Amino acid sequence: MNKEERIKVLQDIIQIPSENDHEEEVAKYIADLLQEHGIDSQLVEYAPGRSSLVAEIKGQEEGKVLVYSGHLDVVAAGDHEEWSHDPFGAEIVDGKMFGRGTTDMKSGLAAIVIALIELKEANADLKGTLRLALTVGEEIGMLGSEQLVDEGYLDDADAFLIAEPSGNEAIINAHKGSIQYEVIAHGESAHSSMPEEGIDAIQLLVDYINIMNDKFDQAFNTDEAYNDQLGRSLNVNTVIEAGTQINSVASKAVMKANTRVVPEAGNDLVVKMMQDTMDELNEQNDGRLELNLLQNNPAAESSPDNALVKAIQASADWEVGTQTLAGATDASNFGRISDDYDLAVFGPGETSRAHKLDEYVEVADYLKFIDLYIETAKTYLA
Repeated sequence: MNKEERIKVLQDIIQIPSENDHEEEVAKYIADLLQEHGIDSQLVEYAPGRSSLVAEIKGQEEGKVLVYSGHLDVVAAGDHEEWSHDPFGAEIVDGKMFGRGTTDMKSGLAAIVIALIELKEANADLKGTLRLALTVGEEIGMLGSEQLVDEGYLDDADAFLIAEPSGNEAIINAHKGSIQYEVIAHGESAHSSMPEEGIDAIQLLVDYINIMNDKFDQAFNTDEAYNDQLGRSLNVNTVIEAGTQINSVASKAVMKANTRVVPEAGNDLVVKMMQDTMDELNEQNDGRLELNLLQNNPAAESSPDNALVKAIQASADWEVGTQTLAGATDASNFGRISDDYDLAVFGPGETSRAHKLDEYVEVADYLKFIDLYIETAKTYLA
């Protein structure tokens, strides 16, 4: 593709408003684009209107399987009137393309798709397979990556390059896992002048929080719970909703929270601690505590000098280091396939621009990463 065609692909998919849903329209656009260039693909339906996409090209010889991955969804644009540019207009001003998803992460998505196409058209001398795994629902639930792993689409993968925005200076080779959850306290309402006639759901929640703060502190702050790359697990309580009016005992209270986990103090340990504490409190009190897991994704970890990182560094014409990330990506699910895989999260755009008003990507940055992805595949699958 020439420069104008590369840019148009990104503009086209930015103009499809796949806000936390409706990813199938983007997937179908990409499937048609691939078909125009002689590449078959498969749509993997998650729900009506929501489909991930899998496609691949094979080299002349057997070899490793390198997966290029990106997500098809974007977060909500919010009030369009607050944007300086139409969030789904993909307008280019002073070398910057504006729009929801330009950074997170349709520029990376378009770049890996175009890299696959250009490698196919150049009949590149690859040893092995380059596969696309484009997912739904990464922003809320990491739904598509979980489905692709569960249904075996990636069982043979040796490496994952996830084109999330990272900036140009460092490749992310590891990140913490994420447990997003609700603690629901069920009580019984009563007049606030007679609280003994009810069961205070807020107090149930407070008791749970106090106990769990101590348990988290003890579990996370030992030498054995420390990860050399990622540090320690941590828990943050982020939302509390309770009660209906000031003179009534609250019959229900809901807390939302997020635990960022490392393997040494990981998902199973955290969930068991929470459930055991709820069970103990439920035996002691008339009310009831309930755990609702919204997302339960493990950490993703690979060596900072793994073969894929080295391939990227060899392919870039600038200095690139490595770093870890406290946040999570689809790699949380991909890592369930094997304990031994090469991971690199590296893509166009700065993470600081993601999810913001007037989100944008530098067009030159986007174009540069297409070439980088092409050279990285040639190097890794040499």
